[in-house]
Amino acid sequence: MFCHLIIIQPLGFLYGSAGPFLSPDNLVGRSGNSFPPSAATVSGLYAARYSKPGTNERGETTQRLDLPDLILAGPFWAYTENPQNFYVPTPFNYLAEMNPPQDGQEIRQGKITEKLAWNSKNQQWQPLKVGKFDTKTWLPINEWEKSETVSEVPWQYLPHLHPRLEIDQRRVDTSLERGSLFLENSIQMHPDTCLVYLTNTPIDEGWYRFGGEGHLVDVQCQEITNETLLKLLHKPVGGNFALISPAVWGSNRLSYRLPTIGQKEDWKTAPEWEKAQIFTERPIPFRYRLGGTGETKRLARGRYAVPAGTVYVLETGISQPWFEWNKSWFPCEGYSYKRWGCGLALPV
Repeated sequence: MFCHLIIIQPLGFLYGSAGPFLSPDNLVGRSGNSFPPSAATVSGLYAARYSKPGTNERGETTQRLDLPDLILAGPFWAYTENPQNFYVPTPFNYLAEMNPPQDGQEIRQGKITEKLAWNSKNQQWQPLKVGKFDTKTWLPINEWEKSETVSEVPWQYLPHLHPRLEIDQRRVDTSLERGSLFLENSIQMHPDTCLVYLTNTPIDEGWYRFGGEGHLVDVQCQEITNETLLKLLHKPVGGNFALISPAVWGSNRLSYRLPTIGQKEDWKTAPEWEKAQIFTERPIPFRYRLGGTGETKRLARGRYAVPAGTVYVLETGISQPWFEWNKSWFPCEGYSYKRWGCGLALPV
């Protein structure tokens, strides 16, 4: 069970994934960005700190993370003065409106105007609302059961245009077919905020290289003392729950919106999830590096994840909290995806 918080404060900029190489057809955009870093990225901190040398089946020397029971979840964020009350993605069935910008307020706040519920008789989410509502909002975990206010993200993208230089001299390499310039999106977090992840295994505090460009971050580890959070984590999710971290469901090759069980081509929806009603948005890419003998690790198969904030309504419900869910619901590629906090859910 989760017992500690990992608190990450950037010492300067963090970088999202580099944008695509520039061409006449693609001059602007953030199509390649990925922020905040996933729980799989945080697992790299453990790998850097606790990996031990070993050999694989072919007799090759490898580095192996000897923490078989490690489980992480995130990403979340919090104000540094109170990381125990961190912010999680707002369930998609909560309709929110942000307040107009105010002088001196750097992180905009908003309010939840309506909470939609699934009407099994009419087979639709009600009440029906027409209008434009704000998405990608976050709410404090202490207000999960009585949600009223939301917040926007505490970070902003600062694009940087980089030239690709020739190997032997400092001038732009113009011979590349894919272009000589590429766009990179650095991330600047509000100085009073930090990233937060849940873990069942504490990590040594200190400075670590973290993220795509290896920028330095200050890592702290705190025991969870928030009684509201502990109560939610131990509470069975029931028949109506929302994801607070992305979920990769399906077989090792295919991604679905629901957990599946079976072998090879005989995959089917897990019985508890049959006839589920889902309130979600389009899937997001999920990928990580794992294993290998060289400096560059093997890249896991590309998957699509159900985004955090997705709401599920089940007919019979699940009488267990997330950490007791059946491991067969989670794909396994090197490690079970439950290690990355796949589909961490709380009742709504």
